[in-house]
Amino acid sequence: MSEKEMFTEVLDSFPVLVKQNPDSVKEKITNLFFDFLELSHLYDSAIEVTKTYLNILDSEFKVKFQRNPIHTIESRLKSPQSIIGKLQKKELPLTPESARKNLLDIAGIRVTCCYISDIYAIVDMLCQRDDFTVIKKKDYIKKPKPSGYRSYHLIVNVPVYLSGGKQYAPVEIQIRTIAMDFWASLEHQLKYKPSASITPEISEELRECAERIAETDLQMQRIFMEINDLD
Repeated sequence: MSEKEMFTEVLDSFPVLVKQNPDSVKEKITNLFFDFLELSHLYDSAIEVTKTYLNILDSEFKVKFQRNPIHTIESRLKSPQSIIGKLQKKELPLTPESARKNLLDIAGIRVTCCYISDIYAIVDMLCQRDDFTVIKKKDYIKKPKPSGYRSYHLIVNVPVYLSGGKQYAPVEIQIRTIAMDFWASLEHQLKYKPSASITPEISEELRECAERIAETDLQMQRIFMEINDLD
């Protein structure tokens, strides 16, 4: 989406104000829009810093252990209009400062790993990095959600070196196995399918599927360890 298209969407977020006083409000919204574009750049840079470090770790594993623990790395960044919409929904001030203070999910990274042990190895290395500050962590692998969802969630404050100096931005990192990601992706599709009705029976089926997938994850981990012991 181009900047012009994004700006049009932002204007559409304030229809009453624009109609009442179009010229002055448009000028204020224009300034606000570009402030949020700068904020998006900061968070996008934090994503790139984190992805670079994860790729370095993956390469190091390849050199040391002749295998890559990371299968895929995906990222997402909330758009200025999405950030403004969330602030409006929470009835918070529509400023970049308010977004930085109150929203921790502007930048996100999803890492899929081959084995459960890889997840905890990556978590340890992220937490040990002295210029990253862990804001929050939640282990949904040892304590799954009632739905059966499993993943390890971290929110890390990441340093970004810009022309004006060092700034920090939080990045939400979800780390899961390929099997966990398979279940979560399909469950999300079913849950948000138009006109979908997730009955208690379907919820129970999904939870049972998550349990079977978790058992398979553990079995694959055991097989991997047995092969390693043979080597």
